Amino acid sequence: MCRQTRQVVAYAVGDRMIKTCQRLWESIPDSYRAGHCETSFWAAYKAVIPSEQHTAVGKETGETAHVERWNNTLRQRLARFVRMTLSFSKSVVMHEACLLLFLHRYNRERAILLK
Repeated sequence: MCRQTRQVVAYAVGDRMIKTCQRLWESIPDSYRAGHCETSFWAAYKAVIPSEQHTAVGKETGETAHVERWNNTLRQRLARFVRMTLSFSKSVVMHEACLLLFLHRYNRERAILLK
């Protein structure tokens, strides 16, 4: 997530393993990947993000609040990201398709707000 615009710049669909974190890191555009990352203490971040570019911080610092807010927004607006309910996608393809549509709309709305 871009710190200034709050737009989502990369994502990865998968479990919470190092392999998924690696895919996320590789999907980040080079201009963002060159910067410094502040993350939670999830072990995969430490394993994937170069140590000179990474600082793990607690929730009390407020540095990850915008990402936590985004996660809440996503779960609130797309029931398929909460748990296995009637709206849960059994197909990973459909899960990702819905996520991409939502990201496109979300980023577009953020761009309009910045004008």
